[in-house]
Amino acid sequence: MLKSKTFVKKTRSGGVLKIVREHYLRDDIWCGSEVCTECKQESTVLQRDTCIESNLCAYPHYLIPDTNVVLHQIDVLEDPVIRNVIILQTVLQEVRHRSAPVYKHTTLIYLLHHYSANDRNDRAIRVAATWYTQHLKTSESAADGLKVVLLTNDQGNKQKAAESGLLVFKCEEYIKSLIANPELVDRLALTNDEKNEITSSKVLFPEHLPLSRIQAGIKSGSFLQGTFRASRDNYLEATVFVPGEGEDSTEVLLQGLQNLNRAVHQDVVAVQLLPRDHWVAPSSVVLQDEGMAKDENPEEEEEEKAVTAKKPTGKVVGIIKRNWRPFCGMLNVSQIKESTRHLFTPADRRIPRIRIETRQASTLAGQRIMVAIDGWPKDSRYPNGHFVRSLGGAGEKDTEEEVLLLEHDVPHQAFSQAVLSFLPKMPWAITPEDMKQRQDLRQLTVCSVDPPGCTDIDDALHCRELDNGNLEVGVHIADVSHFIRPGNALDKEAANRGTTVYLCGKRIDMVPELLSSNLCSLRSNVERLAFSCIWEMNHEAEILKTWFTKSIINSKVKHNKNHDLFAYLLYLSQMRIDDTTMNDDITKSLRGLNKLAKILKRRRIENGALTLSSLEVRFHIDSETHDPIDLQTKELMETNSMVEEFMLLANISVAQKIYDEFSECALLRKHPAPPPSNYDILIKAAKSKNVAIHTDSAKALADSLDMATVDSFPYFNTLLRILATRCMMQAVYFCSGMDSDFHHYGLASPIYTHFTSPIRRYSDIIVHRLLAVAIGADSTYPDLMDKHKQSALCNNLNYRHKMAQYAQRASVAFHTQLFFKTRGVLNEEGFVLFVRKNAIIVLIPKFGMEGTVFFDSKDKTAPNLVFDEEGPTLTVEQHTFHIFDKVKVTISLDASNIQHQKIRMALIDPVISGVSVPAEDLEPQSKKSKLDR
Repeated sequence: MLKSKTFVKKTRSGGVLKIVREHYLRDDIWCGSEVCTECKQESTVLQRDTCIESNLCAYPHYLIPDTNVVLHQIDVLEDPVIRNVIILQTVLQEVRHRSAPVYKHTTLIYLLHHYSANDRNDRAIRVAATWYTQHLKTSESAADGLKVVLLTNDQGNKQKAAESGLLVFKCEEYIKSLIANPELVDRLALTNDEKNEITSSKVLFPEHLPLSRIQAGIKSGSFLQGTFRASRDNYLEATVFVPGEGEDSTEVLLQGLQNLNRAVHQDVVAVQLLPRDHWVAPSSVVLQDEGMAKDENPEEEEEEKAVTAKKPTGKVVGIIKRNWRPFCGMLNVSQIKESTRHLFTPADRRIPRIRIETRQASTLAGQRIMVAIDGWPKDSRYPNGHFVRSLGGAGEKDTEEEVLLLEHDVPHQAFSQAVLSFLPKMPWAITPEDMKQRQDLRQLTVCSVDPPGCTDIDDALHCRELDNGNLEVGVHIADVSHFIRPGNALDKEAANRGTTVYLCGKRIDMVPELLSSNLCSLRSNVERLAFSCIWEMNHEAEILKTWFTKSIINSKVKHNKNHDLFAYLLYLSQMRIDDTTMNDDITKSLRGLNKLAKILKRRRIENGALTLSSLEVRFHIDSETHDPIDLQTKELMETNSMVEEFMLLANISVAQKIYDEFSECALLRKHPAPPPSNYDILIKAAKSKNVAIHTDSAKALADSLDMATVDSFPYFNTLLRILATRCMMQAVYFCSGMDSDFHHYGLASPIYTHFTSPIRRYSDIIVHRLLAVAIGADSTYPDLMDKHKQSALCNNLNYRHKMAQYAQRASVAFHTQLFFKTRGVLNEEGFVLFVRKNAIIVLIPKFGMEGTVFFDSKDKTAPNLVFDEEGPTLTVEQHTFHIFDKVKVTISLDASNIQHQKIRMALIDPVISGVSVPAEDLEPQSKKSKLDR
């Protein structure tokens, strides 16, 4: 039945607007209960047996939580013990509006009933609860004593519900009434009434300003809005990134607990700048996590300040948006016997400790757990929170892997049935219809070049001589977009994941395995669908013609997992290139590719492309225990770039094509030039060895690095390139219609995108779709042409890519700890990479790892330390350390802090009296167990 509702609304200009809205009264809503005989049920999800032991509700019952209960007690509601929950559409929509993370959780609970009402408030919820109560009275459930219970934490709503004859309880009193499940009480979030119970009367922090004053202050310019970024190394320091146009972005430094004012990492905050004479420089001190003393004492917030390089400094005056999430970590069990109040130490050092109440402390000790923050009163040293769930024993591989995935927000749940339902039905084969719409390239000698054991093969190459004497070169990329269509569940899941995440010995796929390792993977001797970028080139690698086509290929090179195919192909292309007796198709193809690649690389470098360096760690894993048995590094510098050159060229060619066709909505990738100040440390490091580095342009930097050599120090150039890598900005995805700077600094290319890895990057799938529309091989859809939606997608892709990198590093760090766990103390040579006020950071090339040698220990009197920021140098007693100095250190695993185990280094050489240690004096600390920050 259709009805109209008319009302008037006053406009800003003072006029009156008449609004007519049509709405439907539904007559086909079903209740979802197994006991109901009235409704024409599509399915039933409310069970007949609804008994749960409660001393408040001794009868069978269904639960209807209101909006605030869902928002604040989601951790309780999603516990398997709590069943037969009715989430009303009214509640769901308000939750969606107020909290996206909770909304995602809510859709995982029993979403039982979509009830719509115009008045989306408590009255609508009470009306729905009344309807359910009366509806079930007419069914056979009435004989079973089945009732409907409304859960609310709002006193007014509770009173009105009771007056209406509804059964209504506060969420807390209902949960505390569950006789058989007392542990659920730990998962209750603190209500406003309870938040003040576990704090002191002493005010420790300034009051946060109300939102109205914050908004007025931002509008007038007296406050700045930005994202709070806590320091990993110093809990007394943070920065607030204030975005601006181009180079107008600002970073405000915050120092001291009161100036941090209860902000938590990634909160959106309002800051007020301090007067210029109160501006300071970031601290050069590395805090050592040697127990609670410093963390407990707010008075110890005055660190020694540097006198130069001061930054805009401010204080947090209010919180605009909290970015709280459940945090992984461990419980510090209170020393007070029978106490239920304990401190929780997050795994992420940027998050403050959280005070929680739990009766399970003895059980949770030594386990990784998750805790959520409920609030942070101004008279509490720590925020208050509640227990969410246990993850398993600390130090266990499965547990630690789960922690690092959760902490880096890596979606890693199994693919849902809704997602899997959009996969092709097996057995799958290329159809005659596919053949009609594609170019048949199966006759070409196409080679895939991937490392041993790789199953998600994205790319393949071919090269052949044409009748006119020119060369035809093709890059063939898996056609993933053929299988993943816009807007379905499979596409949405891939878009959310954004990238495949590679951990040590494990891969978290972006798309289901049927696609990643089978139907899309360009394996040998099977027909596969591809998207091909093909060039006609002369023998000087000059492009004469470019075209793109959807294709069918058949890779000709067998991929033997027991053979290093990559090394084999390079051997063919490099060692046999002049062997005239070898003229098979594969060798000729590789010979042509190798020749052109060398020209392409030389041309890129002449244009100013950078060749930087980093250390990649490779673990050899025991096949039975899955523990690392060897640790090596592979230097990523002067590798043969035959494959890389053509992938770069394909990405550039595709970027230009999609931008030419869609100037407003092309998905591109840029690499901003670093601000000059980023190079300060690089210039100082080179200068210490009497080497000049010029940073006016990428070309000047590249040329400087090429000429930077020091006699009798062959590793110097590699160290300099590693340091140069640290100076770079992050490359990011962006939408062409939302930006004007397209340049890729590192590649010295005016335009760039990602096209060559659609199995493992969602950006490439979008680029494939844009290219397919550009060449008429596929149809478009609205979101693809919407620059605002493309820009939002890019933001998620940049976030997922960054988190994947962090997760990978965390995985390497954990496996490095496992490697050293059974090794005792090792003596190794390394180089000073950075100098701090109280420590040096040392790079060990053999293991591709960094560690910190501290000179101020709590256990002994600190030596005389003199830090010169200009050098930078650190003089310890009579010895002065410079960047790139060669040192010898002992390496061991410090497992004294079971949560934050770390590689411990101590100096052997140079020998400094009272500071250096003989190797045998340092043993790994694994006996004690303490949790500290």
